[in-house]
Amino acid sequence: MKNLTLDNIAAACGGTYFGPEQLRQQCVTDITTDSRKVQPGCLFVPIVGNRADGHDFIGQVMEKGALATLSERDPGETSYPVIRVRSSLQAVKDIAAFYLEQLAVPVVGITGSVGKTSTKEAIASVLAQKYRVLKTQGNFNNELGLPLTVFRLREEDEIAVLEMGISDFGEMHRLASIARPDICVITNIGYCHLENLGDRDGVFRAKTEIFDHLKGQGTVILNGDDDKLSAVEQVRGKAPVFFGLEEKHPIHACDIISRGLKGTACTICTPEGDFEVMIPIPGQHMVYNALAGTAVGLSCGLDLDQIRRGIESLQPVNGRFHIIETENYTIVDDCYNANPMSMKASLQILKDALGRKVAVLGDMGELGSEEDALHAQVGEFAASCGLDLLICVGPHCAHMARAARQAGMEQVVHLESLEALLEQLPALVKAGDTILVKASHYMKFENVVEALQ
Repeated sequence: MKNLTLDNIAAACGGTYFGPEQLRQQCVTDITTDSRKVQPGCLFVPIVGNRADGHDFIGQVMEKGALATLSERDPGETSYPVIRVRSSLQAVKDIAAFYLEQLAVPVVGITGSVGKTSTKEAIASVLAQKYRVLKTQGNFNNELGLPLTVFRLREEDEIAVLEMGISDFGEMHRLASIARPDICVITNIGYCHLENLGDRDGVFRAKTEIFDHLKGQGTVILNGDDDKLSAVEQVRGKAPVFFGLEEKHPIHACDIISRGLKGTACTICTPEGDFEVMIPIPGQHMVYNALAGTAVGLSCGLDLDQIRRGIESLQPVNGRFHIIETENYTIVDDCYNANPMSMKASLQILKDALGRKVAVLGDMGELGSEEDALHAQVGEFAASCGLDLLICVGPHCAHMARAARQAGMEQVVHLESLEALLEQLPALVKAGDTILVKASHYMKFENVVEALQ
């Protein structure tokens, strides 16, 4: 890993080096917090967690061939390299920021309330038509996940697409100070993490902390159809690039035609010309993702044909509107996470499905004092979507079920728990159903998908 000698690592994180002097200038080959993934030559970072303390595994990882370890404890006399730090978590962030500076790789930073992951996938798919791209994997988008993503970068990588997720004020400052994006993309401002952020204005303030660490005269790309983001006039004296469905935006979509669960056809209009494209994942939100990918592609020097190929090469991610065809059902696996905006977007897509339309929806978390009203809003919306059956699961979803019934929907079932759902599900669904499965991650609805499969 470029310039990650033990001396440089110690300097980057303000640590103190202990151990053999002759190893100070040796570079580590990798950095990990997982003792099970230790490879010869790596640096081990012991994290103190709720269930386990990484320091308990230091002896084991050194026997596996790790070059060195961080430690929050006094190592005393040691035969192997130890870098003493005050906080392993802070140290890993400091090291990541230093490493990213050594590589000088352009960074696309992505945040927003809804659609960060699918937007990241769209942008990475577009950029991969011209560059070697490293992107965030899974949910590695927080204060530990982002540094671990950065550590996957190597000198041959040409651009990094980094997703950044937050739940409180100040977090984006810390994440963006590591990533220091050249291009910043914000998908939207919605009703997420309201327990900490209060309201959408709070969400806007927290997300736009990313602007404070934009590199130089970097480019800001925003969803112009979002009322909060559309009010941004300048960032560091430079106007944002807006995308959306409205014709006034420099990058917009027109002639949008739903192909049901097969995707969406549209024309994307840009200052460089227009092009027709088939977006292979359904939903209007995917049109927005394609527009964001187009805006980033143009900013990074791709031509329109490369951008079109990138959009049409998109692949679904498990848990993110992943369509699974089985012998009995079409399962729409959208169970990774949920909030009111994404719930309504997924229900809107389900309207276009063939056969009986069934939505299995679970509780949404971190909605603050408005959680009951927001669940009810989803229930009312579901009643307008022409569903054949709505199954609501969890205590908060009682409000969703009640609102759906009050809006005139007849086939509504409310169950208190995942266990009750798994017990009753075989009797509720029928062969040929298209079944949407969606809830906040803590509801563990991946078990529902597994049961249906």
